[in-house]
Amino acid sequence: MMLKNDDLGKFFLRIAVAVIILFHGWFKLTHGVGWIQGMLGGMGFLAYGTYLAELIAPLLILVGFRTRLAALFVVADMLVAILMVLHTAMFSVKEMGGGWAIEIEAMLMLCALALFFTGSGKYAVSSSGKWD
Repeated sequence: MMLKNDDLGKFFLRIAVAVIILFHGWFKLTHGVGWIQGMLGGMGFLAYGTYLAELIAPLLILVGFRTRLAALFVVADMLVAILMVLHTAMFSVKEMGGGWAIEIEAMLMLCALALFFTGSGKYAVSSSGKWD
């Protein structure tokens, strides 16, 4: 019955998280990660992890291969973004239209966390392993 289809819900959740994160990754791919390296100081090499979390992981999530593992990378990426870049806005309201100042990053992190716990569902390239 189409009114209750957990696998279809997981499929749409995967699409939402993957497409939105891919745009973040595409921006970093075309503009570089130098600005992130500056924030990380001596550990600037970690900025290249954003390519994994924002390009590779969303592609894996989109097709449904190792979804849980890929979602964990997105959760970590969003957590670092919130703690390092957006920490001053954590308890703020957006000037334009209201809403939580970090709502997009928080929503992406929580949706990726949901994928980590639920897995990819049956509409996926692979749905049989513990990381799917």
